[in-house]
Amino acid sequence: MRFDLHIHSNHSSDSSLTVDEILQQAVKKGLDGIAICDHNTVEGSLLGIRRARELNLPLIVLPGVEVSTIEGHLLVLGVKENIPHDLPYLETISVARQKGGVVIAAHPFKSGGIGYGARDADAVETFNSRCIFDENMKAKKIAQERGKPEVGGSDSHLLATIGLAYTDIEAEPDERAILSAIREGRTGSSGQVVPLSVVVIHILRGLLRKFRKPGKELYSRIFH
Repeated sequence: MRFDLHIHSNHSSDSSLTVDEILQQAVKKGLDGIAICDHNTVEGSLLGIRRARELNLPLIVLPGVEVSTIEGHLLVLGVKENIPHDLPYLETISVARQKGGVVIAAHPFKSGGIGYGARDADAVETFNSRCIFDENMKAKKIAQERGKPEVGGSDSHLLATIGLAYTDIEAEPDERAILSAIREGRTGSSGQVVPLSVVVIHILRGLLRKFRKPGKELYSRIFH
């Protein structure tokens, strides 16, 4: 089965994608499943699970979240409640495991990654489509040196890039079986990096959001 294990919805401040848009695009791309991993909230993934059922889509949606630790970001799959953020990454890993989560080092050698702390996670994201330099190679090296399972995800904030990177998982189409397969390393990561033009668009959109926010706050103070 083919999964994109790293997608952001509009429950993340840096994405405008609705959950329904993500689900429909994933089906269009021929994915068997996805994980919506918004920043520090499981709300997007829980909505995704519910909407996939309501729409009767042929898509498995795993619960997930991207947690910000002091050292960098971790993906946690299989949890349906928020995990405290801004803790040391080892403490976050411990909390996530207590809740039954599978902990993945997200883009460990990209900005926002935990670097060599990836060796302490359950799996390593060795193909992230937004890693346009040699970050994926470094992640793959540490995963192979440590015998860690490898996963891939688009880290998509844009509709067009969903499914650009993915994880092939050898498992039955069941959440528990899929999470076990990831833990046990019955996975492979692959895909392609996003075109540089898309990276530039995403950066510009991020800057635009930052400039808009002070204006909105000022408007709110004056008129409300």
